Amino acid sequence: MRGHAWINTILPDELIIEIFRCLDSKLSRDACSLVCKRWLKLERLSRTTLRIGATGSPELFVHLLARRFVNIRNVHIDERLAISLPLHSGRRRRNEVMCLPFNSHHATDNTGAEGALESSYLSDAGLIALSVGFPNLEKLSLIWCSNISSQGLTSLAEKCRFLKSLDLQGCYVGDQGVAAVGEFCKQLEDVNLRFCEGLTDTGLVELARGCGKSLKTFGITACAKITDVSLEAVGMHCKYLESLSLDSEIIHNKGVLSVAQGCPLLKVLKLQCTNVTDEALVAVGSLCPSLELLALYSFQEFTDKGLRAIGVGCKKLKNLTLSDCYFLSDIGLDAVAAGCKGLTHLEVNGCHNIGSLGLESIGKSCHQLTELALLYCQKIVNSGLLGIGQSCKFLQALHLVDCSRIGDEAICGIAKGCRNLKKLHIRRCYEIGDAGIVAIGENCQFLTDLSLRFCDRVGDEGLIAIGKGCSLHQLNVSGCHRIGDVGLVAIARGCPQLSYLDVSVLENLGDMAMAELGEGCPLLKDIVLSHCHQITDAGLMHLVKRCTMLDSCQMVYCPGITAAGVATVVSSCPSVKKILVEKWKVSERTKRRAGSVISYLCVDL
Repeated sequence: MRGHAWINTILPDELIIEIFRCLDSKLSRDACSLVCKRWLKLERLSRTTLRIGATGSPELFVHLLARRFVNIRNVHIDERLAISLPLHSGRRRRNEVMCLPFNSHHATDNTGAEGALESSYLSDAGLIALSVGFPNLEKLSLIWCSNISSQGLTSLAEKCRFLKSLDLQGCYVGDQGVAAVGEFCKQLEDVNLRFCEGLTDTGLVELARGCGKSLKTFGITACAKITDVSLEAVGMHCKYLESLSLDSEIIHNKGVLSVAQGCPLLKVLKLQCTNVTDEALVAVGSLCPSLELLALYSFQEFTDKGLRAIGVGCKKLKNLTLSDCYFLSDIGLDAVAAGCKGLTHLEVNGCHNIGSLGLESIGKSCHQLTELALLYCQKIVNSGLLGIGQSCKFLQALHLVDCSRIGDEAICGIAKGCRNLKKLHIRRCYEIGDAGIVAIGENCQFLTDLSLRFCDRVGDEGLIAIGKGCSLHQLNVSGCHRIGDVGLVAIARGCPQLSYLDVSVLENLGDMAMAELGEGCPLLKDIVLSHCHQITDAGLMHLVKRCTMLDSCQMVYCPGITAAGVATVVSSCPSVKKILVEKWKVSERTKRRAGSVISYLCVDL
């Protein structure tokens, strides 16, 4: 009966709220809220997280949200996001909703809205309204909200005293606001201060002194006025700290030494500090036995001595990233392998003195390795990966980028020894061809994610083997010019779960493959067809006839695709969210029908 909430009247409110919380899709939750007034009320009560944009009338907007969603604990505000802004606090009407992108600086017309909006940036007024509306807030992210200041942050800290996580990336707040957070938010556990250029040591010291007993995760990146003084305060007051991320050119050994001495429970350490040397790493190795993740970026003064100390003292290390550490060699990696036998993730990026011997040591000692990434490693040859294949049977992900001396022999060894492989990403490794990919198809039946970008020796033969032996969900063969219709037909027939496909820059790919993909891969959601010169409107029509779940389609520089093909995609795929195409290929009718989801490669100046 109209006006009565008779649906599931037997179920108590608490049970329905728990059911709503189990829904992982916002669309599903929104649909439930439209069933009846009772479900609308309960669905609002079930929401604990809001992801919104900034608005020119933040106090009105946040106040409206606070009245509707009273159990909010997590708020994420990002000025890069577009929003749908209710212009009135009363009953919503169809013509009272307007989408504002964040780069809009001008007031809107009064036509269709009462009063003009001044700006599209979150200000202190919005932050104050947020603190009043959500006093039980536990997690707050303010991403690139550059117009807020210490005044707004102080007001929020005074009212939101249960705050546990605070992300101020790109916010130009000062010492007074950060100090207030330390004074009032005694339960704070996670702080991210990335690109906070207004901060100095004064604010950081007060923050560490105020909430040091609860702080567990701390990130400082590109804060030009933060020196070793701040890290000394962290080491003095934050004895329960578990994770530290530093990116600074003015922090030296003294600061890192203080952290190592004062934070014995440290588990995660990420450093991009060009002035930190082996002295600091030796201290970390001897004083932080609980370390599980270590990431070192762009170290100019770091040698095997520091890495040996990590291998000797950090027996629990599981994840190691070495990026652009030019003075590291096989000796340091061998020390890690000998001491950190529980290593599960290893990334070596641009460390030109690390070769196959270090990787062989990892293979011999670290049998629990599940993910390996080798980027720009010109000294590593087939023997290094063969050692991994022989001993690391639990390997699930392998990433290779610009490793010019790794070829089919190594990939065959991985395929035969690492049969649990689920992800294989290879880019610009020109010695890898069909033989290696065929071995993957024949031995790695659990593979779901395959990327072979610009591997110009891989052709149809490799994809035929993949189609027969694997059930892929994601495939990227961009720039593999030897691949044509035959290989993609094999994928279409053998991988019905395929949801992502990038076949850009395949000059031999035509409409036959599109037709087969349409028949065999109905779950396809994202496809990239750019620079495929032989695909026409006919192939596109066959593709979208069955692939109606398509979310994204990129088809620039495809001369065989015309305005008719673009219109076909729009009319056949009701859930499409993004279409990338040349502007001249979009008809006026298509613009009216789906202008909001179409992005143009070239725009009029």
